[in-house]
Order: sequence, then structure tokens, then C-alpha cells
Amino acid sequence: MNVCVYGASSASLADIYYMEAETLGRLLAQRGHRLVFGGGKHGLMGSVALGAWQERGEILGIAPKFFDEPDVLFEHCTDFLYTTTMRERKQLMEDRSEAVIVLPGGIGTYEEFFEILTLKQLGQTSRAIAILNTNHYYDPMLAFLQNTVDQKFMSSNCMDLFFIHDDPNQILDYIDRYVPSTGNLDRLEDYTK
Repeated sequence: MNVCVYGASSASLADIYYMEAETLGRLLAQRGHRLVFGGGKHGLMGSVALGAWQERGEILGIAPKFFDEPDVLFEHCTDFLYTTTMRERKQLMEDRSEAVIVLPGGIGTYEEFFEILTLKQLGQTSRAIAILNTNHYYDPMLAFLQNTVDQKFMSSNCMDLFFIHDDPNQILDYIDRYVPSTGNLDRLEDYTK
């Protein structure tokens, strides 16, 4: 399966984030999955690619051409696709994958997660979406989303459209066992009190 992984490009994080991303990359390759990612050499993107490469996994990097500078892109990709814009990059990553894993990240990663979750809520994709919650990074986001539900800005059903765990093996078990499902336009909000 082609698995898209979103994550930070920062090289200034605590070591645990890089270690867990590399572990995920290794496990992806060991399970026979192809990594689809943003092509970066550094940060969690680079770590997940390094892990997959160490296990001789298939790796598809996708990045805008303006990223093609020394020491920016991961040099051991099996295949690499260049785009003109970040928007095209995100679309290709979606088009070339069947499942999504979200690693800790900044605003770019948030944007990628919320877009794919919105598409699933609207019934436009049925792919697995899993969040690797390393070091409880996404706990505040989960609280934020629960508040969104509690305040009736979002259906509680939306919380069932993704899986979150702090163990890379559990994330991949979820993806391997996943039965495609989507949201429902008729259930965008709850009608219960």
C-alpha cells in the first residue's frame, strides 16, 4: 500500500520525535508499504524516509522544484516527482497514496491533516487517517477538537474518522486492518441534545 506521511521539517526537535519517525519508516518498509512523503531530508520527514531507506523500502518523494537546493531533499528516494507549487505537491501526495499518517508537525502538517479530514467528513475520500501522537504532542489538538464538538461546531462523528495512538506498530496495525469509511453529508452536525 502507498502510505502518505505528513510531518515536521524542523531539525530542532527533541530526539524522541526523530526516533519515533524513523521507527515508523522502518516498520512501513518491513510491512511492504511504500512511503509517499514531502521529499525533505531533515525533520521528521527525513527521519521517516531514512527509516524506510534503511530497510530498503520503496520511497516516493514529492516536492516543489524550488526545494531542489543543496541539502534540502532526501537523496535516497526510489522515485521523485517535482511540482511547481505546494498546492500541487499536496494534491500529488494525496493522489499517489491510499492511507495517511500524520506525525507531529507545525502549521503545514496541521493544514494537511485538516484538509484530508474535511474531505473524509464530506465523503470525498475513504482512506485511513492515523495520527502518531509521539510524546502526547497532539493531546491539545484533541482537546480543541472535542471542544469544537462540545460547542456544536462539529459532529461527534468526525472524531471517529481518524485513529490516534503513540505506538507506530498500533498505527500500522490500524492501517493494515482498516475498512474504508467516510463521513456523511446528512450527518455533518448532530441533532441530539
